[in-house]
Amino acid sequence: MRLPDPMEARSVEEIPQGPQWQYEPKWDGFRCLLARSRDAAAMRSKSGQDLARYFPEIAAAAVALRETDYVLDGELVIPTADGLSFDDLLQRIHPAEGRIKRLAAETPALFIASDLLMRDGIDLAGMKLSDRRHELADFAKKHFARTRFRLSPASTKLADAQKWLKTNSGGTDGVIAKRLDLPYQAGNREGMRKIKMHRTADCVIGGFRYGERSRPAAKRLVGSLLLGLYDSEGLLHHIGFTSAIKAAEKTDLTDKLEKITAVRSFTGNAPGGPSRWSTKRSTEWVPVRPKLVIEVSYDHFSGGRFRHGTTIVRWRPDKKPKQCTMEQIMPSRGGVGLKELMN
Repeated sequence: MRLPDPMEARSVEEIPQGPQWQYEPKWDGFRCLLARSRDAAAMRSKSGQDLARYFPEIAAAAVALRETDYVLDGELVIPTADGLSFDDLLQRIHPAEGRIKRLAAETPALFIASDLLMRDGIDLAGMKLSDRRHELADFAKKHFARTRFRLSPASTKLADAQKWLKTNSGGTDGVIAKRLDLPYQAGNREGMRKIKMHRTADCVIGGFRYGERSRPAAKRLVGSLLLGLYDSEGLLHHIGFTSAIKAAEKTDLTDKLEKITAVRSFTGNAPGGPSRWSTKRSTEWVPVRPKLVIEVSYDHFSGGRFRHGTTIVRWRPDKKPKQCTMEQIMPSRGGVGLKELMN
């Protein structure tokens, strides 16, 4: 079953404005193109990976819809009590079929549809988005009730986009803007923009990793800092890292860190746990006494950690380590109506 190349998004800093733009939440999931043809469903990721094997409950739900020939563009997500869980999604990409079936029953996914490219065997990709959105809304109204499918909210109001961007609802990590006046832009970035909200947090330095030596006899210098936050019980949890350290500062920073090394630093979740991607080198780190505080910029926090590496904003000698708590990164609610969407 042939699927089109997905429309890509160009990253921008500001939300584009004008009557030609439609805004949607940027969901915290796996992008997926889904095609149903008679009694078969095909699912493909943005990179071309076959997803039907890993999400059999969605493939089965697709075949169960009354309409038999359609293509949807959307996002695979897994809802939990705290929002959408990207970690649970990652657990699905596993070679063991028995494990996949068990997880499909224990943590079933949803498909959040944002575009409709074919309906009743009729190609809609050449239509402008405003018309495709009308078809998608009608398709969802007729077929999505009491299924594993949901319709992604959309708006042409800038105020809605700004609210979605500022509100971390536990299920989104930004805003998508699409051109209403263009057909589906398969394989290019002309018709879609993505905007992420960058936030800051004050974190404790709980340890560091050395970087590669520039030459065999050179002094080992710090390569990355391990970041921590305290929970309500006073436990220090590892929540991410930053490697955005200026080269001119590494020597002095290494000396400062080596003077406060410790046997243990993180008293809650610690780095170096088992992972399919871990190597011996990636798990080697040096604990330090939790004395230094740094403010970092990040774009997304989920599963108890920063999703990506962070950027150093400034050092905070004026702040006590115990003031660096999880409360500052807890998601706010109500921006997208996630609870209503998941029901």
